[in-house]
Amino acid sequence: MSVSVARVPTLSASRYLQQLAKHWSHKMEVSFTAEEGTITFPNGAQLVMRADSATLDLVLTVPEDGDALRMREVVAGHIDRFAFREAPLTYDWREG
Repeated sequence: MSVSVARVPTLSASRYLQQLAKHWSHKMEVSFTAEEGTITFPNGAQLVMRADSATLDLVLTVPEDGDALRMREVVAGHIDRFAFREAPLTYDWREG
């Protein structure tokens, strides 16, 4: 498993978390509140999100046979679409 972690500075973290969860809830297993969310992808990857007043924390776990770099791009690209007023956001991805 590959684990990638990012802390994304934004004052709209809860809104973006909820928008992303609702967006993907039609195709994937999703659970969320205003502060936390989990999305399980069909390829076995999982995104865990936590929102506070200043940041959106992301933990992305990708199976060994998955493409972690591509999954990071997919997650960031979708969040940036919801954050169009302040995008692109800063994603400081690092190995977890």
